[in-house]
Amino acid sequence: MANKENMTIRIEPELKKQAQALFKELGMDLSTATGIFYRQALRYHGLPFEVRLDEPNEVTYAAMAATEKGDDVYGPFENVEDLMRSLNA
Repeated sequence: MANKENMTIRIEPELKKQAQALFKELGMDLSTATGIFYRQALRYHGLPFEVRLDEPNEVTYAAMAATEKGDDVYGPFENVEDLMRSLNA
């Protein structure tokens, strides 16, 4: 077995619990998952995923502006059928 070192990280308890459950389903523990993360970061020469702020697109911004002005606001609907009919129109 290769030499290994200990490392301590601070993480919120609920996040740790959720991550442990996910990785357990994948057949690994947190230590293995963390090792995979580091290997991928080295392979990519950075984070192995895109890091960005989620910004609404133009359609979403337009819908938000219309709602603030009271334009094109439909509903409330009396039932699901009326809602679906409006969505499908």
